[in-house]
Amino acid sequence: MSLDGFVTGPDPDMDHGLGHGGEPLHTWAIDSDDEIDAAVLRDATNASGAVVMGRRLFDIVDGPKGWNDEMGYGAAHAAQPPFFVVTHSAPEHVRLDLDFTFVTDGVESAVKRARDAAGTKDVYIMGGGDTVRQCVDAGVVDELHIHLSPIVLGGGTPLFAGAARHEMVQQSVLVSRTATHLTYALQ
Repeated sequence: MSLDGFVTGPDPDMDHGLGHGGEPLHTWAIDSDDEIDAAVLRDATNASGAVVMGRRLFDIVDGPKGWNDEMGYGAAHAAQPPFFVVTHSAPEHVRLDLDFTFVTDGVESAVKRARDAAGTKDVYIMGGGDTVRQCVDAGVVDELHIHLSPIVLGGGTPLFAGAARHEMVQQSVLVSRTATHLTYALQ
């Protein structure tokens, strides 16, 4: 997330999944040699038992400029947990050979199905911003992990647009050269 609260730069599309100028948001995960960034990414990837994402994010990662064998969930780790995509309708075609389940009855159902699939591991709600907000508002999130990049984008996709009020307790802060990794428990 940017310092001004955006999880993409302006005008994200199939060619610019992070929006125009939003690439620095993922420097910590894709292009950092910092040991803290590497540990955060490795630990989160290893803890992932299942992942929830929204349809717009799915369309980008499954699109022609999306994930591939070298770059997938967990960046260079390219883990393959089951994915639960919140959508109104399943796509006609899926490019990636990953375990995608399309859930048409809302975020609560997607998280429940992901928890069932995850076993003893964690469920990560990957995004996009609106999917994360819906999950927080629905009360199905225990912890919120924010990777705060040192950039002001001035526009893009906000993380908490229209969110209800929520109080959180800060659990941890890890600082690298490219991001501040924040963990909050929701009350």
